[in-house]
Amino acid sequence: MKITLKDGIVKEFDQAVSVLDIAKSISEGLARNACAGIVDGEVQDLRYVVNQDATVSICTFEEEAGKMAFRHTTSHILAQAVKRLYPEVKLAIGPAIADGFYYDFDKEKAFTPEELEAIEAEMKKIVKEDLPIERFELPREEAIQYMKEREEPYKVELIQDLPEDAIISFYKQGDFTDLCAGPHLMSTKYVKAIKLTSVAGAYWRGSEKNKMLSRIYGTAYPKAADLDAYLTMMEEAKKRDHRKLGKELKLFAMMDEGPGFPFFLPNGMVLKNTLLEYWREIHKKAGYVEVSTPIILNRDLWYRSGHWEHYKDNMYTTVIDDEDYAIKPMNCPGGMLIFKQDMHSYRDLPLRMAEIGLVHRHEKSGALHGLMRVRCFNQDDAHIFMTEEQIKDEISGVIRLIDSVYSLFGFKYHIELSTRPEDSMGTDEEWEVATNGLRDALEENGIQYTVNEGDGAFYGPKIDFHLEDSLGRTWQCGTIQLDMQMPERFELEYVAADGSKKRPIMIHRVCFGSIERFIGILIEHFAGQFPTWLAPVQVKVLPISEKFADYAKQIADRLDAEGIRVEVDDRAEKIGYKIREARNERVPYMLIVGEKDLEANKVSLRSRKNGEEGQQDLADVIARLKEEIQTRALD
Repeated sequence: MKITLKDGIVKEFDQAVSVLDIAKSISEGLARNACAGIVDGEVQDLRYVVNQDATVSICTFEEEAGKMAFRHTTSHILAQAVKRLYPEVKLAIGPAIADGFYYDFDKEKAFTPEELEAIEAEMKKIVKEDLPIERFELPREEAIQYMKEREEPYKVELIQDLPEDAIISFYKQGDFTDLCAGPHLMSTKYVKAIKLTSVAGAYWRGSEKNKMLSRIYGTAYPKAADLDAYLTMMEEAKKRDHRKLGKELKLFAMMDEGPGFPFFLPNGMVLKNTLLEYWREIHKKAGYVEVSTPIILNRDLWYRSGHWEHYKDNMYTTVIDDEDYAIKPMNCPGGMLIFKQDMHSYRDLPLRMAEIGLVHRHEKSGALHGLMRVRCFNQDDAHIFMTEEQIKDEISGVIRLIDSVYSLFGFKYHIELSTRPEDSMGTDEEWEVATNGLRDALEENGIQYTVNEGDGAFYGPKIDFHLEDSLGRTWQCGTIQLDMQMPERFELEYVAADGSKKRPIMIHRVCFGSIERFIGILIEHFAGQFPTWLAPVQVKVLPISEKFADYAKQIADRLDAEGIRVEVDDRAEKIGYKIREARNERVPYMLIVGEKDLEANKVSLRSRKNGEEGQQDLADVIARLKEEIQTRALD
């Protein structure tokens, strides 16, 4: 039996062998650190037995599959600790998630902070007990009876939803058994560092019609030092929380009168409009034309686009003149109608149409989160109509555009290619052409990427850009989607060189994604200390006393005439207080004016980056600011 490892090395075995034994055959160190394996593309337990030729990768905590197995095991340790301390509590579900895990419990009263401490202490005892983790299977009916005997109604419900001929897997560790597909570690002892972080309410199966459960969140690492580093980063993230800073800097507000519908305040509108001015500038240079489409369009349009069938649950609908209408969740169908306004020649292609469109999507109240998850947002969409021969060049152009945007803000990023989902439109051949078009463009540009199987849009595959902020967190923003379905559904045509009529191929793409969400990311990335070109207020002029208010106003007028955003703080407060206030407002520059400055016709400059910079000519300060703004420099 031949086992091909991820580096291409082939190992031969005389008989069936477990993933763990394969790891041991490579090195004892790898076996100690192994969390799971990937066998022919499927994530498996270390205990999984390979009995035929296969490709096998051993996953440590450094790989995503290893992290998930490690933290899934920790969620079971959490459930075991809760059952030991509170036997009456009923178990729901407990998956691994990004950066940790959670488990949902049915408990009469929510868990208190003191109870969390007790549970965490019990979890550490379970780790020290070094309980072997064993997997076993039961037929569906026996599995139902098994969980009924243990009085776990939520587990019974989950099993009952499975096919009658299903074989159900369980994992056992000491006195605790849980319904689970796995994979899991071999023992509880490997989970060295655990922290329970919070408690929240969560509806059973995410439905508001079901009972509210208590969800305990936590995280876990193999080493205490890694956990400490994560917790330090989370503390920093709290300081940078865009909801907190958005309120302090008077950028936006969320109000009870419109949950999930953000209100932008004057400072926030300056920030938003500055971003949009930049967006319009780079799109004009890249050969895009800007369009605008209506917010409400009739059902026939959304049926034709496929959204009524595939996306209706996320759409807001209304009735006008006895006809069904929907508020647009996407800008794409309106773009199709604009393309159809004229008969296009192959000479017109590629046609690049861009739109800053306000879209609405129904999000459950529990999912709303500041600007990161809202119910209405502006999407910087663009739709490129082209021939099949133009696919690679156009995708390459979009990649360069998105790269220039992220580089401007100092973001690193990685790319995923997402392939055909189960719920999709179109033929296998169309999907193959579209997927290969994206893959070829990435490879010809020498871009590294990972494949995200089955996560494409329902109408086509996509390239997703996951940017990394200053804290190392990743955010999915930019996307490029290749679509052969909508041109077909909308019967789009162009006249080819031979006079025949052909279907264009279309790219959907965004750079910022949601403008609102991108602003939320920028707030946290810069901790509210925006580069000068983005800052809502670029300069504060601070007179030492009322005596110098007129001079401060003259300075502000000169700055304003040069297009620099400026405010004067002429309140009857001490200068130290004014400086602290300006610093708290994250203003990039302060110009302090007093007796000596007035006499010399100069200003005392204080910058966010360098602190006090001494007395300077105002003309020199203006030149410096204008260069910084025009080049869109980072601090």
